[in-house]
Amino acid sequence: MISRVRMLVLTALVAGVGARMSAQNASAPPEQLVHVHCGKLIDGVSDRIYSNVTVIVKNDRISELQPGASPVHAIPTGTIDLSLETCLPGLIDTHTHVLLQGDITAADYDEQLLKQSPEYRTILATVNARRALEYGFTTIRDVETEGAGYADVDVKKAINNGVIPGPRMQVATRALDVTGAYPLLGYAPAVAVPHGLQVVDGADAGRVAVREQISHGADWIKVYSDRSYRVREDGVLDDIPTFTLEELKAIVDEAHRERRKVASHAMALNGVHNSVEAGVDSIEHGNYIADQDMKAMVAHGTFYVPTIYVGAYVAEGRAAAGAPVWVKMLAIHEETFRRAVKAGVKIAFGTDAGGFAWTVNPAKEFAYMVKWGMTPAQALRSATASAAELLGWSDQVGSIEPGKFADMVAVPGDPLSDVSMLERVDFVMKGGTVFKKP
Repeated sequence: MISRVRMLVLTALVAGVGARMSAQNASAPPEQLVHVHCGKLIDGVSDRIYSNVTVIVKNDRISELQPGASPVHAIPTGTIDLSLETCLPGLIDTHTHVLLQGDITAADYDEQLLKQSPEYRTILATVNARRALEYGFTTIRDVETEGAGYADVDVKKAINNGVIPGPRMQVATRALDVTGAYPLLGYAPAVAVPHGLQVVDGADAGRVAVREQISHGADWIKVYSDRSYRVREDGVLDDIPTFTLEELKAIVDEAHRERRKVASHAMALNGVHNSVEAGVDSIEHGNYIADQDMKAMVAHGTFYVPTIYVGAYVAEGRAAAGAPVWVKMLAIHEETFRRAVKAGVKIAFGTDAGGFAWTVNPAKEFAYMVKWGMTPAQALRSATASAAELLGWSDQVGSIEPGKFADMVAVPGDPLSDVSMLERVDFVMKGGTVFKKP
């Protein structure tokens, strides 16, 4: 028989546990449910367009998709009504520079590094981050700060902490190149000028730089693998490689050892070849890719981030400044892109926003991709599921599915019939929070 003392102790313990559970439940934030009714929906899993789908959002995640006809008068009060819109997964741009404001000419670039402080440039970057979000890009990979140090890490942190609005970010901090290959260049030897990235020479120095950048918050390592472009008589875009193959392999090995990926600025023959040989994870720009390197990219799953629009944007200005090769490079780029689509190379959407002014909508890239041989569905997938795969975030973003972040955008038309609709995003939700609505 339980004694009176023991009974009192047990009663007290049970009461204490109950009180603690009640206190915990009282302190837990209430569950937030949001219903978004879409007249049309592209989920990012298939190319099919679904009609009359309600997306149920619980806190920052997608909880459920409810298909079925729902006339406007039957939509529950409080539902976000997008009956006249097409809903899509939040778009992903895998090549941006939020700390850059356009650099058609070398003078534009020098002006920013010499006359704008890193602090001022970071303030501008917060504006650019918000612009990216309002254009419909709920996730971006920012591939270097162009002389602003590790400011991208702080922009990302401020977004994650809710201090400023902006997309989810992966950042590459300072990027790497060799001595004498990257601006600022052309100043008198005795004049010390900043560089747009971290200068490293030698395999061991490359490993040290990778470790340093990761210790300061780099999600990716960015390398510049070529420079000084010329079109050969046989139509091949030639270049001068920057890093030796030994140096590139050391950088890639160190990054992969520390579970980071490597993006390579490689526009021409040698830079692309060395990058593929070294095992980088993405080729950025890739105006010319030799057939054998394209086959290797398919075999290894190496991504191609073509950044078409920026090439068209800067070609005329740089030609006028004395570099006509950029106009020829655009034609070569189109032929390469068409071969890549046909060969089945993994292609992720990237624009190089910042290489052109952030007041220009980066979604202009989609029309170029379609003009150069993709279907609208393929172009859209490059900015959703494929881009998410490149970032290693396929389980979180890139499609509208239960369990993933509630990152959605909407447009007033059918982007699979007219891909330019993606330049008219008028609804943006990131993590269940609405940042823009019709």
